Amino acid sequence: MMRICIVGGGLCGLSAAYMLADIGQVDLFERRPVLGGCLASYRIGGYWIERYYHHCFAGDTRLMGLLDRLHLADRLEWLRGTTGYCVGGRIYPLTTPMEVLRYPYLSVMDKARLAWLTLRSKHLDVEALDRITAKDYILERLGPTVYASFFEPLLRSKFGERRDEVSAAWLISRIAIRSNRGAGGERLGYLNGGFQMLISRLEEELGRSGCSVRTGTPVETIRRRNGIWLVNGEPYDAVISTIPPQEVAQIAGMEIASIPYQGAACMTLALDHDVTDGIYWINMKDDAPYGAVISHTNFAPLAWYGEHIVYLASYFSNRLSGGAARAILADFCRRFSVPEDAIRWHRLAVDRYAGPIYTTGLRDRLPGYERHGMYLAGMFSPPNYPERSMEGSIAAAHDVAELVRARFSDA
Repeated sequence: MMRICIVGGGLCGLSAAYMLADIGQVDLFERRPVLGGCLASYRIGGYWIERYYHHCFAGDTRLMGLLDRLHLADRLEWLRGTTGYCVGGRIYPLTTPMEVLRYPYLSVMDKARLAWLTLRSKHLDVEALDRITAKDYILERLGPTVYASFFEPLLRSKFGERRDEVSAAWLISRIAIRSNRGAGGERLGYLNGGFQMLISRLEEELGRSGCSVRTGTPVETIRRRNGIWLVNGEPYDAVISTIPPQEVAQIAGMEIASIPYQGAACMTLALDHDVTDGIYWINMKDDAPYGAVISHTNFAPLAWYGEHIVYLASYFSNRLSGGAARAILADFCRRFSVPEDAIRWHRLAVDRYAGPIYTTGLRDRLPGYERHGMYLAGMFSPPNYPERSMEGSIAAAHDVAELVRARFSDA
């Protein structure tokens, strides 16, 4: 029986293991004590809540198919996502056309240009925009006011000091995928019970299939000897790595081009009342140690949790500054007039490799699915360009699983 090693227990790794469980012995290694990667969750009392905010989109056909096969499709609910901006200490809702028209930091002409770009976004060739920066694209087509008042805060919150390197391909793709909205807001999907249900169901299916899932077990060495892969000294016929290319390159002693990544620090907290005027997603134009305030229970029903859940999302390059947790919490309490003793609980999740930075020219630098005989798939794979998603990770898992299946069916 052939043996397959999968490095990384995020959604891509779990999906690849699920898709290959019928052709051999699959061993999955995850260095953290829990599965899920960026889709992992906290257990709080009687409910699960993701460590990083998540939702899905109507076009996520691979995700829908996986949910159906795992008998979870009936738990997918389509909810309304509202948006706003925090400017000068005030929250401005920007969900309905009338709210956009009332927004004082854009002229009528600016708003018309913004609407024009939103309508065109689904029809633009994002590959042709890979070598143009988002900043230059918006400045040229929509002007400096739209950039400064609307897009620069978004880019700053997502990419920090590297925001001027981000391609227009990323920005236009993001606008296009988020344009499925009506007068009441954006239509977004979420699992009743949280996406932990997807992770848990995958883990259950792998157990039933005889797969070995090894949490809390980092992969420290990968070597090739006489046609066999040795992972932590154990022999395997095939290795699929879903961790960042630069990480596996170091572990395996190979030359694999690195991908620019950014880290994320996301604080999740609970309150007994809403502080964002009923709005789900608020981008911060004001300077703050977080770029967005995501009120999860202004999206998912409050009754599922019994308390208001808020995410404070920030991104960083290289390493997170010391005291970040304290700075995030203190700023939130001051800015939204929340006494610290009113916070029921809070957690800070930090991931140095939260996702690629979609710099100009990145498309041509993405690694193929096979390098030096090893298979690579993850947030850095083509289906996750020019924006990462659950859908892209499942698609990458499918692609690499098919390559492995074809390789060993011919052997």
